[in-house]
Formats: sequence, C-alpha cells, structure tokens
Amino acid sequence: MATSRPLSSPRPSSAYSLGRGFTVFLLLLAPAPALAQTDLLIIPFIGIKFAGHTSIAIGEPTVSQKKSTFGVSTTVLSDKFLGVEADIEQTPQFFGPGIQRTVSTSGVTTLTGNLVVAVPKAITQESLRPYIVSGVGLIHAHVKTQAGVLDTTSNLLGLDIGGGVIGFISPRAGARFELRHFKNLTNDSNAVTIGGTRLSFWRLTAGLVLRY
Repeated sequence: MATSRPLSSPRPSSAYSLGRGFTVFLLLLAPAPALAQTDLLIIPFIGIKFAGHTSIAIGEPTVSQKKSTFGVSTTVLSDKFLGVEADIEQTPQFFGPGIQRTVSTSGVTTLTGNLVVAVPKAITQESLRPYIVSGVGLIHAHVKTQAGVLDTTSNLLGLDIGGGVIGFISPRAGARFELRHFKNLTNDSNAVTIGGTRLSFWRLTAGLVLRY
C-alpha cells in the first residue's frame, strides 16, 4: 500500500477561471447554426451525493452515505438543440467518518466542461425542457485522518453524464432539476487505495436558473 503525497488544493479563483475557459473552448467547437439565438444561464444549485463507490482505503466503508453538495453551472444553451456548460461542485465530508471513524475531514470537488443536447424550444415552447449532458474534467478528492498517516489527495480525470429538465416561471428566472453520474477515468499511484484508483457517485440537484 503506497503512502499519499500531499498536493495543494486548487484555489477557487483558479477553478472558476478554468470553468470559464471550458465554456469558451466548447462554444468555439460547436457548429454556428446549432448555437443560433442562445441564452446564457447561471445556475447555482444544491443537492445530495449518493451511491458513492471508491477504492480509497480509509473512506471505502462509508463513502456510500448521502452527503450535501452545492455548486454552480454556467451554460450557453441555444433555442435549437445544442449547448455547452462549465460545472463546478463541492461536496464536504464526501467519504463520511471512514474506518472506525478515523476520517477527520474529506471532500470532493469536480470541475467539468460539458456538451448539452436539449429538446428544441420550438417543441417545448415555454414548458419544461428536457436535456442530456456529458463531458470530462477534474475530480479532486482529499481525505485527512485523525492520525495523519493515511491522508490522501488525488487529482483525477473524470467523466460525468446525466440529464434533467429546465423550466422558467418568468423571462429571467426558472428552475433546473437534474441527475448526474461521475466516475474517474485515470489512476493516481500516490493515493492510498485498495487496487487501482476508483471513485464514482451520483448527484441529484435542484438549481435556480438565471437567464441573461
């Protein structure tokens, strides 16, 4: 079992700058006709993380516990079918108390750039608009133990995929309800794990949609 090597956590300002960069990059990749008549949506959200699985040794027994999560999505969504999104999320105490309640603090932060495929507004009009979303990005996980001997910090490439609905109650404000799954795509040889590095979970959220 390898020991972890502490890594510095990403600063919030850097994370939000990277999120804006994701949005701009994905927007440049999208075909122009698909992004005609677009809306900029800022979506702060809260929710729960559940059904977690991991090979990080100290947190494995309690990672499946439900935990509160929060974050914000920035989405550019067209009237047709295509959009792009940058999504950042934080889940404190992600791994729970761990083996024999030895985990003092833990958390997972995700930062992803995504493509959004939505039902065209010509079909939904102003009713609920279903969509699917998927992309890749950073999964940053950290676990700190009371004894400090099995502390782990990992930065992993991750995949997210999910779907939901967006609806508006006024020209500028609405709501989003979404279910999304996250899993890692890479290993971290410095993490204290049982076998290869594995980390996955589901996220169920409700968000306030601000349209610009």
